[in-house]
Amino acid sequence: MVSVKKMHIVMFPWLAFGHLLPYLKLAKLIAEKGHQISFISTPRNIDRLPKLPHNVAPFINFVKIPLPCTPNLPENAEATSDVPFNKVKYLKIAYDHLQSPVTHFLESNSVDWILCDFVSYWLGPVASCLGIPCAWYSIFTASALGFIGPASNLIHGDGYRVNPEDFTVKPKWVEFETKIAMFLFQILAHTPDFEADESGNATDLYRIGNTIKNCDMVAIRSSIEFEPEWLKLVDEIYEKPVIPVGLLPAADESNVDECWIKIKDWVDKQAHGSVIYVALGSETIMNQVQVTELALGLELSGLPFFWAIKKARGLSDPGRVELPEGFEERTRGRGMVYTTWVPQIKIVSHDSVGGLLIHSGWSSVVEAVQFGKALVLLPFLGDQGIIAKQLEEKKLGFMIPRNELNGGFTRDSVAASVKLVMVDEQGKIYRDKVKEFQGIFSDMDRQDSYVDNLIACLQNHNFIKK
Repeated sequence: MVSVKKMHIVMFPWLAFGHLLPYLKLAKLIAEKGHQISFISTPRNIDRLPKLPHNVAPFINFVKIPLPCTPNLPENAEATSDVPFNKVKYLKIAYDHLQSPVTHFLESNSVDWILCDFVSYWLGPVASCLGIPCAWYSIFTASALGFIGPASNLIHGDGYRVNPEDFTVKPKWVEFETKIAMFLFQILAHTPDFEADESGNATDLYRIGNTIKNCDMVAIRSSIEFEPEWLKLVDEIYEKPVIPVGLLPAADESNVDECWIKIKDWVDKQAHGSVIYVALGSETIMNQVQVTELALGLELSGLPFFWAIKKARGLSDPGRVELPEGFEERTRGRGMVYTTWVPQIKIVSHDSVGGLLIHSGWSSVVEAVQFGKALVLLPFLGDQGIIAKQLEEKKLGFMIPRNELNGGFTRDSVAASVKLVMVDEQGKIYRDKVKEFQGIFSDMDRQDSYVDNLIACLQNHNFIKK
């Protein structure tokens, strides 16, 4: 029997926990197959990652590289959740300054593959010079990648999407029927990500385009069962191998601690499937009006809820928000609010939780569908609007109606949306559909086969960079 060579794979995710955690999930699945992983990030980020299970700990080496001091970046800020939204660009500039120490690590070690993120658009040329193949591991869905388009368009512009409104319809290279597009309020809020500024920070679109151009392969957190038409499209427009790595269903690895004991005591007392879990991710900070409307909407719904709310992004965020006066007192007993970390997997998987009100972040979506929970969608940032529209298209979730220009919503629309998805007869389609997809999202054997296929592609790469 021919022995299969064990590989040394370097992973270098962007400094956001929405990227770090999916990278670590894939690292653990690859490590289970006996391959060595060097996981590069900054000290504080690595220290905040979950502890490794004993079976993979010998195969994953955390490489801590200090983030250089950068003007306008708050002290000890090493992740997007540590800084206000308007300072993320300085975090990207600091991340770019990691090029030299990362290059030194690659030069000093025998490396078979690099799995990089889109922000490190400079890593492909470095890897090429060192003779190391490089793949972009995208935590974005194929629908999001297909919507933004080919690498050349991202680098040089596509020539026809020049106004914000142009991004609210499907692009010309998408030939199949779909309503997936961006919201106008998202485009207006993300103009800095699309346009260069005086800080010297490259735009996200430019970074993505060059990452695609300079990598040998693209690995996507997705599956053929969920979005076959989008995976086919991305493979065509990228003109290089596109490999789905599976949906990476969650595994509960957190310990039973005092936090969970207190939460469990509350959810255990609620009726089966009655609780809606509300969490908008570590990146999203709503303004005060939005927080007030969401809170009062939950109150109006009359349903039990658990709300994990983040009131600020880092210590330097001036936009701290507060709950409406008297809200917690009026909802005491049927509602629970946490402003600190909570064990999300334990909560979502609990039988008393029937649905989630989420920002449409891909990791949260996977967790919800994996455990068969109905979805109320409130997208804010990045690819969340595209994911929300994709879920609505499949009847896997219902979006709270929004003001197209500013993204505003009302307490009445929150209450109506929550009741529709959780209890109303006309919302049964959403509850049924998520059960239909649950088997796809929770199938660990299917996930294992996706990882095997990825490893085979890495080991047997005989393709030529185009």
